[in-house]
Amino acid sequence: MEKSKKKGMTLQQKQRFTGWLFLAPGVLLIVVLSFVPAIQALLISFKTGTGTNMRWCGFGNYIRIFQDQVFIQSIKNCFLYLIIQVPIMLVLGMAFASLLNNPKLRFIGFFRTAIFLPCATSLVAYAIIFRSLFANDGFVNMVLVKLGILETGYNFLSHPASARIVIIIALIWRWTGYNMVFYLAGLQNIEYSVYEAAKIDGANMFQTFFKITAPLLKPTILLTLITSTNGTLQLFDESVNLTMGGPANASITMSHYIFNRAFQGVPNFGYTSAMSFVILIMVAFLALVQMKAGDRRD
Repeated sequence: MEKSKKKGMTLQQKQRFTGWLFLAPGVLLIVVLSFVPAIQALLISFKTGTGTNMRWCGFGNYIRIFQDQVFIQSIKNCFLYLIIQVPIMLVLGMAFASLLNNPKLRFIGFFRTAIFLPCATSLVAYAIIFRSLFANDGFVNMVLVKLGILETGYNFLSHPASARIVIIIALIWRWTGYNMVFYLAGLQNIEYSVYEAAKIDGANMFQTFFKITAPLLKPTILLTLITSTNGTLQLFDESVNLTMGGPANASITMSHYIFNRAFQGVPNFGYTSAMSFVILIMVAFLALVQMKAGDRRD
């Protein structure tokens, strides 16, 4: 008679089991803290009312969104910031990274830190700085008056167009250095011999950038584009701290408006949940388009 042997787990199965065992607590936390609240928020978006007196309203909140002029204005503002600020910020970040990738540059550590430092600045602190710079008696008005461009101080934050421009300038100042770090890391992974070969072949600075640097930085550019798009569409702090959404909601962002409807006045969590999912759909769609466009194989 052949003895039956108990077959235990192989070494590979044990390794897989151990890996899943280590991942299980993290996965559980993500499910409990992210997916469960998201599902609850989705269900709430189909309800209306306050507190425990919420009732089912179907797609009423989503229909109401497209009739809400303030929310439509906030969408326009976010896409305005996205179209103007993100390209300028990414181009500046890449330019600074290219300049600071030169090992012969003196005080390179100082310049890298100085450009990166704004993104580590407190949101409230930098909002106060920009409010003081663009105040009636601020530094910007003082310079413009002395140059003869303005006769008297101009209140940038009380006019719709200039208030949006201040937010765009603030975003560029704050996040250019953050994106520069990604490009700098990507550039340092490119072999210097590639540039030497291009120089020997007679390539000028622009040809080297567009034929070598940009293609090799394509994954990094895609990453910064997606994260910048995501951050801009969910913009909150600058709208709250710099312009308070004004004047008359002219510079308000989607997240700022959702906050106002959820926590100021009579809260309506069903309606604000519906607006949040509209933002989620926008971000997911744009991220998908960018990933598909950037995933084209040469």
